[in-house]
Amino acid sequence: MENRRFLIAAASSGSGKTVLSCALMSAFLQKGMSVSACKCGPDYIDPMFHREVLRIPSENLDLYFCREEVLKTLFAEHTSQTDVTVIEGVMGYYDGMSLPSEKASSYDVAKTLDVPVILTVPCRGMALTVMPLILGMIEFRKDSHIKGILLNRVSAMLYPRLKKMIEDELGKRGYQIPVIGYVPEDEVFGLKSRHLGLITPQEIEGIQKQLTKAGKILIETVDLDLLLKIAGQENVEKPLEREQSEDRKAEIETETTENKTTEIRELKKHAAFLRKDSLIRIGIARDEAFCFYYKDNLELLQKLGCELVEFSPLSDRSLPKAIQGLILGGGYPELYTELLSENAAMREEVYQAVERGIPCLAECGGFMYLHEEMEGKDGGLYPMTGNIPGKAVQKEELVRFGYIELQAQRDGKYFKKGEILRGHEFHYWDSTDNGADCLAVKPDGRRFWECIHMKENLFAGYPHIHFYSNPIFAERFVQACRQYCCS
Repeated sequence: MENRRFLIAAASSGSGKTVLSCALMSAFLQKGMSVSACKCGPDYIDPMFHREVLRIPSENLDLYFCREEVLKTLFAEHTSQTDVTVIEGVMGYYDGMSLPSEKASSYDVAKTLDVPVILTVPCRGMALTVMPLILGMIEFRKDSHIKGILLNRVSAMLYPRLKKMIEDELGKRGYQIPVIGYVPEDEVFGLKSRHLGLITPQEIEGIQKQLTKAGKILIETVDLDLLLKIAGQENVEKPLEREQSEDRKAEIETETTENKTTEIRELKKHAAFLRKDSLIRIGIARDEAFCFYYKDNLELLQKLGCELVEFSPLSDRSLPKAIQGLILGGGYPELYTELLSENAAMREEVYQAVERGIPCLAECGGFMYLHEEMEGKDGGLYPMTGNIPGKAVQKEELVRFGYIELQAQRDGKYFKKGEILRGHEFHYWDSTDNGADCLAVKPDGRRFWECIHMKENLFAGYPHIHFYSNPIFAERFVQACRQYCCS
């Protein structure tokens, strides 16, 4: 299929990227096209929103977790079977891992993947003043990749004049960047903050109708044919790169094909060994309380020969039969403490499985579930599985947020002393026993703290980890699952 893709960017958070991205996805779906979605950065919510509300595949694009060549490979795999890919940016377009850095920003992703960028500009209350904003975004980096402009919160009456003014002003400075359309003032383009968090099936149905209406509006107000033309550009390079000879371009393509990253090569080499004769059955908690999983993590386990068997700690009374591994992901267990506690049969099964030695990964919400007690939103303490001593309790403000690098302080079954594993934290709850087997270090190196319980079979803590930052971790986990099966 033609590789049509574009990234929706803005000057800041709160500029409407999420609803515009979703509305454009809906518009393409209504035009009969197959759509895939991506989200820049480590956020779980927006990809889950894409999957649950729009029913389209979505994954994270994160250059802190993945090396450039790995990201290119995973992106190609994710987008190969769809007509168009909509990438939702994160924060302001150039905002990266730290205040002065563009590393892992939406711009960094666009540059790495050679993706055209559509800059969305909120225009309410502005006329000519919109130009310094647009020009600043385009000229801040010579290879900005900005190839189109989408005006937000603009009336149908004003749009033609505003479009002409912007394109004329850009033309005076040598930029042939079109304004591709506008988003009118309409409540249908408003998503309440809670809709970007936990959503019930009833809410999903309502939001699906809302986004269908939003998509119908954009079919009329956005030049989708022009957008697809921009999205199909094969190269969005700097001028000097365009001057390369055809022979050199062929050489580069050959080098890119041959120089797959060590991670991908090694995983393919070991996958056949790990598969042996049968799939490895891994139980994975998946319901309203446990729903935060990176798509790439799950697909990597499948590439390594795993069958992922979903179960619900909320409603199921027992673990899936004949599983050899257990994964308890993040989510919203604090909203369901009473229901989780009432399901004593499941709590006991999980406790016994972990104590018997089943390989288990538990992060954030899953880590909280393994505690002796968890505090609910109502302030009450509820019994949980009891594998981790102590309590998971609510704090008055955000405890930790952002990227971290885990450094193993001793040898564990999946993670060896001195190795590195990258992840992300975002939680308002904290534990009375966060563990001390790893050191979490912020990217700037200035802050660090102890975390993670690494028992013989258990790896548990608040960090959400990404396997592609150290694929050998996933490989060891799978190998441990196979050994548990055969023990």
